[in-house]
Amino acid sequence: MPKRTILLASPRSFCAGVERAIEIVEVLLEQRRPPVYVRKQIVHNKHVVADLESRGAVFVEELDEVPDGATVVFSAHGVAPAVRAEGERRGLDVVDATCPLVTKVHAEARRYAARGDTVVLIGHAGHEEVEGTMGEALEQTVLVESVEDVAALEVEDPSRVSYLTQTTLAVDETTAILDALRNKFAGLRGPDSADICYATTNRQEALGALSEEADLVLVVGSVNSSNSVRLVELAERRGTPAYLIDDASGVREEWLDGVEVIGLTAGASAPPRLVEGVIAAIRERGPVEVVEREVAQETIHFTLPVAVRNA
Repeated sequence: MPKRTILLASPRSFCAGVERAIEIVEVLLEQRRPPVYVRKQIVHNKHVVADLESRGAVFVEELDEVPDGATVVFSAHGVAPAVRAEGERRGLDVVDATCPLVTKVHAEARRYAARGDTVVLIGHAGHEEVEGTMGEALEQTVLVESVEDVAALEVEDPSRVSYLTQTTLAVDETTAILDALRNKFAGLRGPDSADICYATTNRQEALGALSEEADLVLVVGSVNSSNSVRLVELAERRGTPAYLIDDASGVREEWLDGVEVIGLTAGASAPPRLVEGVIAAIRERGPVEVVEREVAQETIHFTLPVAVRNA
């Protein structure tokens, strides 16, 4: 069998916000007696959730499932103010694992709403990050998911419109929506720096750098991981077949038939070990050369919350 080449995108896998969120739960499990409750998935990856569950974390959908006085962690995706208020009212020991870059978007939402703007949030309906951001100014925030949504958008005062974006969107698609907004609202205002996070952008650029050379792209990540799904879509838009897999067990033999070059990456919430497992699984099918393609180095690190550092 001829040797296959795996083009390994870099950066890939965990970002600083994901590492911080997971570490918060791990430290709490060590320092306090389990169970430690977590509202929603701490990050969108089933392997991460299963590992933390095996060590005593209990994942719940809403705070009414958490016993009075218990420790509860808010996920990396952030929560609406109403959820925070409920935690305070219940007297829960709340630890906030919201990614600092999501916290930035929440602060912007409050600032724009306070000056009387309609806040246009570019994002995906139903995503936890979107629900949390919209909750900061629900009466003044509208969600758009496409250029078509922008065309249909009507606001009370077109001269007072600001925009925000979900942090895990595809850069190219978001640019098209932003262009439509700017064409429609001449005085559109937005953040001083992009809301789409550095990790999402870097992973998209890394995949873009190799996708056209690849016969096939594999993205390691769970189906509810927005940034992982965007990577699959990016490869497909560039004309390369792409599949989202949770781990090596998701690789299908028929995908590899006639394939000489495989592009491999992982979403920001997927553990690096899963990528290593995929490489090992492909090696079992024949000789492989792994070539890493790096487009950026990530040195960002977020400190743990004071409540965890001092626990």
